[in-house]
Amino acid sequence: MSEYVSNGPVVLGAIPDLSDRVWAEAARYAALFGRELIVAYVDVTRFVTYEDPDGMPMTAPLDLTLSAAASQHGQNVREAAEEHLAGVEWSFRSLVGDPASALKALAEEVDAAVIVVGTRRRGFGETVREFFTGSVAARLAHRQHRPVLVVPTQEPFTESDDPWAE
Repeated sequence: MSEYVSNGPVVLGAIPDLSDRVWAEAARYAALFGRELIVAYVDVTRFVTYEDPDGMPMTAPLDLTLSAAASQHGQNVREAAEEHLAGVEWSFRSLVGDPASALKALAEEVDAAVIVVGTRRRGFGETVREFFTGSVAARLAHRQHRPVLVVPTQEPFTESDDPWAE
């Protein structure tokens, strides 16, 4: 049996308004492992069109009206990292496309020790989105060999929160 062991960094899949708890856990794991923390924001409004001969991906927007907002989201994530990660060795990566695929590719590139993501937000819109696109955490856990740390972003779901409970 082969064991997977990496001396690589911790990769954090970050979104705008990421829970303080997820930032703290990612920083804690990077400190525990003595590794750099890579904060990765995935712009889902862009896709890779091709890679140039140097391996640099060329991207295009899905919709020009969404592109400016997504660029601002990336800047918001970077500013949140500066706020939450004082005293932590970290770097920022801006990725494009499907979040699970982009995080997986980055983790492969840097030989990440672990990928950290938060649970989805509660709400009807998030439930519908997850129904169509799937859970990023579940897709990461099933499609690559690295450990995935899924950090709860809210208090546990209780029966009183269930709109279909009688």
